[in-house]
Amino acid sequence: MSNSRAEDETAIQAVLVDSYKAWAAGDADGMVANYTPDATAIMTGSLRDSRDVIRDSMAASFEGPLKGSSTYNKQLSIRFVGRDGAIVVSESAILFAGETEVPDDLRKVNATWVFEKRDGQWLIAAYHNSPVLAPQH
Repeated sequence: MSNSRAEDETAIQAVLVDSYKAWAAGDADGMVANYTPDATAIMTGSLRDSRDVIRDSMAASFEGPLKGSSTYNKQLSIRFVGRDGAIVVSESAILFAGETEVPDDLRKVNATWVFEKRDGQWLIAAYHNSPVLAPQH
């Protein structure tokens, strides 16, 4: 097989970078361009159960509270599940208009991205995030 895992990792990271760039441009269509049609996104208090629903929700947000925002993203891990599946874990946060860094750790989330390779292309099949909480001692 000519496809190495390094090539797959690079392709997955490119999908994420494209999504982040589209977010910064306020481009909901571009943000979900590499989502599967049946993708899901779960965030605190919401379930978005298709690429179209995710796109529509993001378009409304880009016109409202997320106008001019971008994201902070740090990949924590990637692991492959079989030939055509991968799970990426990241630390992320929203940078609101005018911000260049996350003002405090309370806005950071841990995110899980589930990727599926369809017809040779890595696509986002599911996304879920949860607030990063301070460790309890």
